[in-house]
Formats: sequence, structure tokens, C-alpha cells
Amino acid sequence: MTVRLSGPPEGARATRVDVALLRSRARAVLRTLGLSRAELSVALVDDQEIAHLNVDWRGRRGPTDVLSFSLVEGECGDFRGTLLGDVVIGIETAARQARERHRALDEEVARLLIHGVLHLVGHDHERDDETRRMRSEERQLWRAVRS
Repeated sequence: MTVRLSGPPEGARATRVDVALLRSRARAVLRTLGLSRAELSVALVDDQEIAHLNVDWRGRRGPTDVLSFSLVEGECGDFRGTLLGDVVIGIETAARQARERHRALDEEVARLLIHGVLHLVGHDHERDDETRRMRSEERQLWRAVRS
């Protein structure tokens, strides 16, 4: 399994992320999902970059915490090889949320990684039943990355 990690960007405030721990947690997520041969790209970006992606791809203004760009679904799915897609984490937004939720930044980033990977493999939270299923998966994966 391959986890490609970029960032965090220089100059982003309050962004001390343990990238080795994040890479290890990403591998644990993939392993737990039975995707040990998969490739995953994770990018830690600042608010300006994720706001730009958010408006371009979702039509929503402002920064968000995590975006997922799946290669599993869609017209190119047959040509993706082992690449699942990209998880982009807004590190400055994650830092604010971590403070608000009284969590360490590494924990908040891991939770966003889990959420993003679940989107890559087809989970969603548009309906109540989807939300319940996705939250259950998130809890299971969180237990896996903490062990």
C-alpha cells in the first residue's frame, strides 16, 4: 500500500502535524477497509487552497475541513489502477476545529482522513441512514487507528 502525503504548507498557522503518525494511520485505515494494495494521496493545505477547491468543485464559498476526490467512481474508474483518489485536508480549519472540540490537531486530522477515505470508497451522508452507517464506520476505523 502506498500513501503519498504532501504538506502542511509553510506559513500555515497552528499546523504542527505528525506526518509519520498520519501516514501510519492512513495505512491502518486502508488495511482495516481491506484495501492493502491501494494507493492514497493525502494533501494538507491552507484555508486559501481548500477554499479555492471548495468553490471550484462544490460551488461553495469559503474553506472547509476535508474534500475527497474519488477515482473509484465515475467514467475513469476502470483506468485508475490501485489509486483510490485524493483526500485534501484544510489544515487551518482542522486546527480551529481541534481547538473548539478540545482535541489534539493530530486527532482531528486523523478523523478528517477517515471521513475523507470513506467518501473515496463510496460512503455519503446525504440521508439519515447513510449518515448513521458512515458514522458507525468512522467509529470502527478510529478504533483501528488508535490501536
